[in-house]
Amino acid sequence: MKKPLTLFFVFLFSILTSSQSDFTEQDKEICISKFRFAADKELADKPINEVIAEIGKSFIGTDYEAYTLEKEGIERLSLHLTGFDCTTFLENTLAFARCIKAGKTSFEDFQNELTKIRYRNGIINQYPSRLHYFSDWIYNNSQKGIVEDITKNIGGVICPNKVSYMTKNRDRYKQIKMNDQFYDEIKKQEKEINSRVYYYIPKNKISGIEDKIKTGYLIAVTTNVAGLIISHVGIAIKKNDGRIHLLHAATIGSKIHISKRPLSEYIAKNSKQTGIIILKPLDP
Repeated sequence: MKKPLTLFFVFLFSILTSSQSDFTEQDKEICISKFRFAADKELADKPINEVIAEIGKSFIGTDYEAYTLEKEGIERLSLHLTGFDCTTFLENTLAFARCIKAGKTSFEDFQNELTKIRYRNGIINQYPSRLHYFSDWIYNNSQKGIVEDITKNIGGVICPNKVSYMTKNRDRYKQIKMNDQFYDEIKKQEKEINSRVYYYIPKNKISGIEDKIKTGYLIAVTTNVAGLIISHVGIAIKKNDGRIHLLHAATIGSKIHISKRPLSEYIAKNSKQTGIIILKPLDP
């Protein structure tokens, strides 16, 4: 009887450990300050897309910071609010907005919401449970009722790319470089992603559907880079010129900002970017 009981407590401990967050007191203070900001601006009364836009803009000037999720050891929620890459900026902004709309504004509420968004079915279960490919992120968060992919309905065409980047570049990912089980699981996920059909708006068609994109909608930028469907993400912002621009964490060495050029022109000038996928955020 002792052996099964011991195994049970080891299993229970692993679950509890994996659900813990990795954060600093500064992260906690920033989180609380964002909820105060939301209360002062009465953001809870606004549509969720407008809440996303306001929270996103409040991060303008924050540094781009890569690899903040890549931690040693067991997978845990990395809550890092002092620097973002494009995906972590979008995820954190969306998590804040959903908490604000739901009236759940404690630090623990934010951790729970971010976990729900970032992980497959909202459950942390080792490295492969994180939604590494944003194409997979779209599918899983659509299934969870967090976003709606409206691309097909506004003129999208089938996206030709398939995913394989992580397994074909195994040496770049230390968690799968040294772990065959994780590698095999990611390989299986790639196969599942490639069995789905994704739609995108080609870059030369974006200006024609701009009126279908609202401030605060989420934008995924498609690419012709082999092994990827999506290479960048951001938040749509309609500026005073009446055009949609991109609020995003662009690249290393930059800060979160709104693109000077309208979205269609921003995409047009990049030879590796082929178009966009548009996601409508849904109320919690």
